Amino acid sequence: MNKITVVVPTYNEADNLPKLVSALFSLPLPALDLLVVDDNSPDGTGQLAEDLAKLFPGRIEVLHRPGKQGLGRAYIAGFRIALKRGADAVLQMDADFSHPVEKIPEMVAAIEGCTCDVVLGSRYIKGGALDENWPFWRKALSAWGNIYARAILGMPISDVTGGFRLWRREVLEDIPLERVKSNGYIFQVEMAYIARRLGFRFKEVPIYFADRTRGKSKMNLRIQVEAAIRVWFLPLVYRDLDREIRI
Repeated sequence: MNKITVVVPTYNEADNLPKLVSALFSLPLPALDLLVVDDNSPDGTGQLAEDLAKLFPGRIEVLHRPGKQGLGRAYIAGFRIALKRGADAVLQMDADFSHPVEKIPEMVAAIEGCTCDVVLGSRYIKGGALDENWPFWRKALSAWGNIYARAILGMPISDVTGGFRLWRREVLEDIPLERVKSNGYIFQVEMAYIARRLGFRFKEVPIYFADRTRGKSKMNLRIQVEAAIRVWFLPLVYRDLDREIRI
């Protein structure tokens, strides 16, 4: 890949962002750059991102949004900018280190070495796992949400709700981003479902999904309800997208 852009939405991630930048730019991937999409974080994450951009000229860009507008809109805005800036591939990930930075080279190697169009960091294939310190109920809830979406949509992907993904630019160019309305983690399901309907191919690599150690989780009941309801509407919303799965 000539250019890989990492899109990271942030809201109150000042404790994590400098460490994430250091980890990303320590990878053996000189063509990798970072786009921070900040939702006017009260803790100053946006200004911190600007300060970091000065330390790494040409490798960090910051998109400031006026307030919290949701994860889905943050990613879509970031995808559009990344494509406009000429990214050959776009990596989406969280800022809180729940997505293992050290797996990025493996994901890049996978997309370069196979005929796949999207590489997913998967918690639910052999070798993948959730945080070992999570209580049973939390692991069960996460697994159930994934099984629920897969069953309703008939998705062959093991981890359809995960948000650690590497997209070829052609996939994001083909997806009608203006039609994607989900904002919580159902956004991940919607994007994967569209890509599948459009015939794109997936590959999953195992990851260990660690719980955040700094900052607060953005998960809430509204996000969970949105996911439970909207998943039923996706086949209707995208019934016009039906291409043969590529081999």
